Amino acid sequence: MSDTDIRVLIVDDQMMVREGFSVLLNAMPRITVVGEAVDGRQAVAQVAALRPDVVLMDIRMPEMSGIEATREIVAQDADAKVLVLTTFDLDEYVYQALRAGASGFLLKDASARQLADGVRVVASGEALLAPTVTRRLITEFSKLAEAPRPPALARVGDLTERETEVLVLIAQGLSNAEIASHLIVAESTIKTHVSRILVKLGLRDRTQAAVFAYEARLVTPG
Repeated sequence: MSDTDIRVLIVDDQMMVREGFSVLLNAMPRITVVGEAVDGRQAVAQVAALRPDVVLMDIRMPEMSGIEATREIVAQDADAKVLVLTTFDLDEYVYQALRAGASGFLLKDASARQLADGVRVVASGEALLAPTVTRRLITEFSKLAEAPRPPALARVGDLTERETEVLVLIAQGLSNAEIASHLIVAESTIKTHVSRILVKLGLRDRTQAAVFAYEARLVTPG
Protein backbone atom coordinates (compact mmCIF):
# COMPACT_ATOMS: atom_id res chain seq x y z
CA MET A 1 0.00 0.00 0.00
CA SER A 2 1.34 3.42 -1.00
CA ASP A 3 1.18 6.45 1.27
CA THR A 4 -1.05 8.05 -1.37
CA ASP A 5 -3.53 5.17 -1.50
CA ILE A 6 -7.13 5.92 -0.54
CA ARG A 7 -7.86 3.72 2.48
CA VAL A 8 -11.35 2.20 2.39
CA LEU A 9 -13.44 0.43 5.03
CA ILE A 10 -16.31 -1.72 3.69
CA VAL A 11 -19.37 -2.11 5.92
CA ASP A 12 -22.04 -4.65 4.95
CA ASP A 13 -23.69 -7.57 6.73
CA GLN A 14 -23.43 -9.78 3.63
CA MET A 15 -20.06 -11.48 3.24
CA MET A 16 -20.36 -11.82 -0.53
CA VAL A 17 -21.00 -8.10 -0.91
CA ARG A 18 -17.99 -7.21 1.25
CA GLU A 19 -15.71 -9.61 -0.59
CA GLY A 20 -16.98 -8.49 -3.99
CA PHE A 21 -16.40 -4.80 -3.30
CA SER A 22 -13.03 -5.59 -1.74
CA VAL A 23 -11.84 -7.42 -4.87
CA LEU A 24 -13.13 -4.66 -7.16
CA LEU A 25 -11.56 -1.81 -5.19
CA ASN A 26 -8.22 -3.50 -4.53
CA ALA A 27 -7.89 -3.98 -8.28
CA MET A 28 -8.14 -0.22 -8.81
CA PRO A 29 -5.02 2.00 -8.75
CA ARG A 30 -4.38 4.02 -5.57
CA ILE A 31 -7.25 2.41 -3.63
CA THR A 32 -6.71 -0.11 -0.81
CA VAL A 33 -9.32 -1.83 1.35
CA VAL A 34 -7.96 -1.70 4.89
CA GLY A 35 -10.81 -3.43 6.69
CA GLU A 36 -14.36 -4.76 6.76
CA ALA A 37 -17.25 -4.56 9.24
CA VAL A 38 -20.44 -6.61 9.47
CA ASP A 39 -22.65 -4.00 11.13
CA GLY A 40 -22.79 -0.38 12.21
CA ARG A 41 -21.42 -0.96 15.68
CA GLN A 42 -18.36 -2.74 14.35
CA ALA A 43 -17.98 0.01 11.75
CA VAL A 44 -17.73 2.71 14.42
CA ALA A 45 -15.01 0.73 16.19
CA GLN A 46 -13.13 -0.01 12.96
CA VAL A 47 -13.17 3.65 11.91
CA ALA A 48 -11.66 4.63 15.27
CA ALA A 49 -8.97 1.95 14.95
CA LEU A 50 -8.13 2.15 11.23
CA ARG A 51 -8.86 5.79 10.34
CA PRO A 52 -9.95 5.01 6.75
CA ASP A 53 -10.26 7.81 4.20
CA VAL A 54 -13.66 6.55 3.00
CA VAL A 55 -16.28 4.29 4.58
CA LEU A 56 -18.55 2.35 2.21
CA MET A 57 -21.64 2.01 4.39
CA ASP A 58 -24.63 -0.29 3.89
CA ILE A 59 -27.92 1.12 5.22
CA ARG A 60 -29.83 -1.88 6.54
CA MET A 61 -27.81 -3.92 9.01
CA PRO A 62 -28.37 -5.68 12.35
CA GLU A 63 -27.15 -4.32 15.70
CA MET A 64 -26.73 -0.76 14.41
CA SER A 65 -28.02 0.65 11.11
CA GLY A 66 -25.90 2.53 8.63
CA ILE A 67 -27.73 5.73 9.55
CA GLU A 68 -26.88 5.44 13.25
CA ALA A 69 -23.31 4.44 12.44
CA THR A 70 -22.87 7.38 10.06
CA ARG A 71 -24.15 9.77 12.71
CA GLU A 72 -21.71 8.40 15.31
CA ILE A 73 -18.76 8.34 12.93
CA VAL A 74 -19.11 11.95 11.77
CA ALA A 75 -19.78 13.08 15.35
CA GLN A 76 -16.46 11.54 16.42
CA ASP A 77 -14.53 12.77 13.38
CA ALA A 78 -15.72 15.81 11.43
CA ASP A 79 -13.44 14.85 8.53
CA ALA A 80 -14.86 11.33 8.16
CA LYS A 81 -16.14 10.50 4.66
CA VAL A 82 -19.08 8.10 4.42
CA LEU A 83 -20.37 6.82 1.09
CA VAL A 84 -23.72 5.07 1.52
CA LEU A 85 -24.59 1.90 -0.40
CA THR A 86 -28.18 1.06 -1.29
CA THR A 87 -30.08 -1.31 -3.56
CA PHE A 88 -32.48 1.32 -4.94
CA ASP A 89 -32.24 5.05 -5.51
CA LEU A 90 -35.39 6.51 -3.94
CA ASP A 91 -34.60 5.17 -0.50
CA GLU A 92 -35.81 7.21 2.46
CA TYR A 93 -33.05 5.71 4.58
CA VAL A 94 -30.46 7.15 2.18
CA TYR A 95 -32.06 10.56 2.62
CA GLN A 96 -31.79 10.15 6.40
CA ALA A 97 -28.14 9.10 6.02
CA LEU A 98 -27.40 12.23 3.97
CA ARG A 99 -28.94 14.32 6.74
CA ALA A 100 -26.84 12.38 9.27
CA GLY A 101 -23.61 13.36 7.52
CA ALA A 102 -23.00 10.96 4.64
CA SER A 103 -21.17 12.57 1.71
CA GLY A 104 -23.21 10.79 -0.94
CA PHE A 105 -24.48 7.41 -2.05
CA LEU A 106 -24.03 4.72 -4.67
CA LEU A 107 -26.27 1.93 -5.86
CA LYS A 108 -24.97 -1.56 -5.12
CA ASP A 109 -25.17 -2.46 -8.80
CA ALA A 110 -22.69 0.28 -9.71
CA SER A 111 -19.87 -0.76 -12.02
CA ALA A 112 -16.34 -1.18 -10.72
CA ARG A 113 -15.34 2.15 -12.31
CA GLN A 114 -18.37 3.97 -10.84
CA LEU A 115 -17.51 2.55 -7.43
CA ALA A 116 -13.86 3.62 -7.69
CA ASP A 117 -14.79 7.05 -9.04
CA GLY A 118 -17.26 7.53 -6.17
CA VAL A 119 -14.61 6.64 -3.61
CA ARG A 120 -12.15 9.07 -5.19
CA VAL A 121 -14.69 11.92 -5.32
CA VAL A 122 -15.61 11.54 -1.66
CA ALA A 123 -11.97 11.07 -0.59
CA SER A 124 -11.07 14.34 -2.29
CA GLY A 125 -13.48 16.18 -0.02
CA GLU A 126 -16.26 16.63 -2.55
CA ALA A 127 -19.81 15.41 -2.16
CA LEU A 128 -21.24 12.81 -4.53
CA LEU A 129 -24.08 15.17 -5.42
CA ALA A 130 -23.95 15.70 -9.15
CA PRO A 131 -26.02 12.70 -10.31
CA THR A 132 -29.62 13.65 -11.04
CA VAL A 133 -30.80 10.77 -8.90
CA THR A 134 -29.33 12.38 -5.78
CA ARG A 135 -31.25 15.60 -6.36
CA ARG A 136 -34.39 13.56 -7.10
CA LEU A 137 -33.95 11.71 -3.81
CA ILE A 138 -33.59 14.93 -1.84
CA THR A 139 -36.58 16.45 -3.64
CA GLU A 140 -38.79 13.43 -3.06
CA PHE A 141 -38.32 13.19 0.69
CA SER A 142 -37.81 16.84 1.60
CA LYS A 143 -41.22 17.71 0.18
CA LEU A 144 -42.92 15.26 2.55
CA ALA A 145 -42.68 17.91 5.26
CA GLU A 146 -45.67 20.24 5.14
CA ALA A 147 -43.64 23.31 6.06
CA PRO A 148 -39.99 24.35 6.29
CA ARG A 149 -38.31 23.45 9.55
CA PRO A 150 -38.24 26.55 11.83
CA PRO A 151 -34.54 26.15 12.71
CA ALA A 152 -33.71 26.02 9.01
CA LEU A 153 -35.65 29.20 8.31
CA ALA A 154 -33.93 31.02 11.18
CA ARG A 155 -30.46 30.02 9.96
CA VAL A 156 -31.20 31.16 6.40
CA GLY A 157 -31.37 34.70 7.78
CA ASP A 158 -27.67 34.48 8.65
CA LEU A 159 -26.74 34.27 4.97
CA THR A 160 -26.06 37.20 2.69
CA GLU A 161 -28.04 37.54 -0.53
CA ARG A 162 -25.11 36.21 -2.58
CA GLU A 163 -24.54 33.29 -0.18
CA THR A 164 -28.21 32.35 -0.47
CA GLU A 165 -27.88 32.46 -4.25
CA VAL A 166 -24.84 30.19 -4.13
CA LEU A 167 -26.63 27.78 -1.78
CA VAL A 168 -29.52 27.45 -4.23
CA LEU A 169 -27.11 26.66 -7.05
CA ILE A 170 -25.36 24.05 -4.88
CA ALA A 171 -28.75 22.41 -4.30
CA GLN A 172 -29.29 22.34 -8.05
CA GLY A 173 -26.14 20.25 -8.36
CA LEU A 174 -23.77 22.82 -9.85
CA SER A 175 -20.02 22.57 -9.22
CA ASN A 176 -17.95 25.53 -8.02
CA ALA A 177 -16.76 26.12 -11.57
CA GLU A 178 -20.31 26.07 -12.92
CA ILE A 179 -21.53 28.43 -10.20
CA ALA A 180 -18.63 30.80 -10.92
CA SER A 181 -19.51 30.80 -14.62
CA HIS A 182 -23.20 31.36 -13.86
CA LEU A 183 -22.51 34.29 -11.54
CA ILE A 184 -19.57 35.59 -13.62
CA VAL A 185 -17.09 35.60 -10.74
CA ALA A 186 -13.83 33.79 -9.98
CA GLU A 187 -14.03 30.18 -8.81
CA SER A 188 -11.96 31.12 -5.74
CA THR A 189 -14.73 33.56 -4.78
CA ILE A 190 -17.29 30.76 -4.92
CA LYS A 191 -15.08 28.52 -2.77
CA THR A 192 -15.00 31.30 -0.17
CA HIS A 193 -18.80 31.63 -0.30
CA VAL A 194 -19.26 27.88 0.07
CA SER A 195 -16.95 27.77 3.10
CA ARG A 196 -18.84 30.61 4.76
CA ILE A 197 -22.20 28.98 4.02
CA LEU A 198 -21.12 25.73 5.65
CA VAL A 199 -19.78 27.53 8.72
CA LYS A 200 -22.84 29.77 9.15
CA LEU A 201 -25.29 26.90 8.77
CA GLY A 202 -23.24 24.40 10.78
CA LEU A 203 -23.07 21.95 7.89
CA ARG A 204 -20.22 19.61 6.98
CA ASP A 205 -20.35 19.49 3.17
CA ARG A 206 -22.23 20.28 -0.04
CA THR A 207 -24.59 17.34 0.33
CA GLN A 208 -25.88 18.59 3.67
CA ALA A 209 -26.08 22.09 2.16
CA ALA A 210 -28.32 20.74 -0.62
CA VAL A 211 -30.55 18.91 1.86
CA PHE A 212 -30.78 22.11 3.94
CA ALA A 213 -31.75 24.19 0.90
CA TYR A 214 -34.63 21.87 0.05
CA GLU A 215 -35.85 21.62 3.64
CA ALA A 216 -35.73 25.42 4.00
CA ARG A 217 -37.72 25.66 0.74
CA LEU A 218 -35.03 27.74 -0.95
CA VAL A 219 -35.42 25.31 -3.81
CA THR A 220 -38.88 24.24 -4.91
CA PRO A 221 -39.26 20.45 -4.82
CA GLY A 222 -40.40 18.90 -8.03
